[in-house]
Amino acid sequence: STLTKAEWTGSKLVQGDVAGEVRNLKAQPGKDLLLAGSGQLFNALMKENLIDAYRFMVHPIVLGKGRRLFTDATAERKLELTDIKRFANGIVVMELVPAKA
Repeated sequence: STLTKAEWTGSKLVQGDVAGEVRNLKAQPGKDLLLAGSGQLFNALMKENLIDAYRFMVHPIVLGKGRRLFTDATAERKLELTDIKRFANGIVVMELVPAKA
C-alpha cells in the first residue's frame, strides 16, 4: 500500500502480515470487518480462509474488460447462497458463505 496513515474513523493502517492482523482483529470482540474495493487484499484473505461471508453486487451490464476479482491463482471454493436481493434497476446482491465440509 502507498498509504502512510489511516484517516477514516475506526480504521487502522496495516503493513506487513495483513493476514495475521486480520486474524487478530477477528479474535477481538466488536463489529464486523468490511472489505470493499481491493481485489488483491480480497484474494489474500480468501487464500487464508479469513472471509466469513461474501456479498457480491451484480449489475446488469457486461463491460468486457477491466480488473478481475478472482485471479488464476484462486483455488476453488464451494459457497452456499444465504440471501439474495433484487432491485428494480436490475442490480442483484447475493450473500454467500463458505460451504460446510
